[in-house]
Amino acid sequence: MKRSLFISALALMSVLAVAQNPYDKYYTPDLPCAVEHVQPVVIPDYTVTLTDFGAVGDGMTDCSEAFNAALKHLKKQGGGHLIVPDGTWLTGPIKLISNFDLHLADHATILFSPNKELYVQASDTLRDGSKKCHACVYGSKLENVAITGYGTLDGQGIYWRPVKQKKVSEEQWAELLAMGGKVMADGNSKNWKIWYPFNLKPEYNVPNIASDPIIQEKMRPHLVNITDSKNVLIEHVHLLNSPKFHLVPTRIQNLIIDGVNIRCPHWAQNGDAMDPGNIQVALIVNCNISCGDDGICMKGGVGQKGVDAGPQRDFLICNDTVYRAHGGFVIGSEFSGGMQRIVVKDCRFEGTDIGCRFKSAPGRGGWCEDIYCYNIIMKDILESAFLISSGYADKGAGVSATDSDNKNAFFPDWSNITFRNITCIGSKQAVEIQGLKGKPVHHILFDQVTIIGNRGGIKMEWAEDINFTNCNINPKPMPITDYKKIKNVRYNGKDPDAE
Repeated sequence: MKRSLFISALALMSVLAVAQNPYDKYYTPDLPCAVEHVQPVVIPDYTVTLTDFGAVGDGMTDCSEAFNAALKHLKKQGGGHLIVPDGTWLTGPIKLISNFDLHLADHATILFSPNKELYVQASDTLRDGSKKCHACVYGSKLENVAITGYGTLDGQGIYWRPVKQKKVSEEQWAELLAMGGKVMADGNSKNWKIWYPFNLKPEYNVPNIASDPIIQEKMRPHLVNITDSKNVLIEHVHLLNSPKFHLVPTRIQNLIIDGVNIRCPHWAQNGDAMDPGNIQVALIVNCNISCGDDGICMKGGVGQKGVDAGPQRDFLICNDTVYRAHGGFVIGSEFSGGMQRIVVKDCRFEGTDIGCRFKSAPGRGGWCEDIYCYNIIMKDILESAFLISSGYADKGAGVSATDSDNKNAFFPDWSNITFRNITCIGSKQAVEIQGLKGKPVHHILFDQVTIIGNRGGIKMEWAEDINFTNCNINPKPMPITDYKKIKNVRYNGKDPDAE
């Protein structure tokens, strides 16, 4: 009898635990495929404040030692919450610990020092003369770690990033030149230059960490980079002006990104908002993004290393808004580990270069299974509303799969992707699909997709089994404006080859 009562109690506790998961109630009902659910991240109930360790929030006093002392204290206590109160707290990189919450008050800003020397790792110099740099906030092999609160992490990326002259106004270019720096030719354009924050004027007190601007540019750190960890929560914080990518969680089990705001100038080089890679079980919801590169970008590693890290799987991306970005929702370019059960719904992309951007190349590609994008509104898309490309990087779109060497054995297999109930108002191109000879893009469904105000229709190359049902894509009567080497393509039941 006691055993039966014990088992019943365990069952009740299990039911209550499921019922108390706040994410299940709002985000997981009625999904098009079964997705493993995230679990809440639990932090020990112990709290200290940064000022307890001598920090001064005047934006000028270096608080690095205060952060280090606070983290050392919390580690001895078994973890807890570090409150960063209102103020501006200047610091070098912050190394996270397990069972820890970095909590920023509403008007708190952690301002990362522009002194590049603070970020250089002690590792050996690489072959090209560069060294690796720690991210502004970083950690590896952790469990139960969170960054929460409505405050701000500011990476002061202007002291790290190169700037292409053609992307900024004359006034902005003049402001950059007034900082000093190094101006070099833009290799992709004879008429434009690139500014590097190298040899800045002495008053900025920003030393170089490499022998030339090209090598130093390769050393740019991310803003937040957490790797090989379990149970990670990023909630409500504002991430601004990263030297490179803003949020880079990699090889994480159980990741929650909720209500995060990410901002950097549209001209910020490699200014990706978030690039989760080889994640198993994740939720990205209620985020607001305007950045210099891709918005919400799925990564899966390059080649065999990506395969060994496992697929990017069981993702739910919901209620997110992306404004300026190269792509609203993106896969690639590297995804050799594969993409499995990725659901994107109830999102808005406005003013992005491309709406849904799937990009890869030989040597970087992988496989797809159960990718669903639905209930999405797009507006004022600068290029294509939908782009699927297998020729993004190393090889051109016309390359033959049989012509590649062993180095490029990982070919993109874009397939099993559904776009449903999506409206785009204004775009240069409606749909662009670029497969490879011998490796076509295949089994893609566009259902109840409306694209109006576009200047170009559908372009396809090396594509098979592409089906448009209940779609309204202008210009009429047929939206196929350019196609070649396609097979089994249907637009509302019609064969474009017959037109």
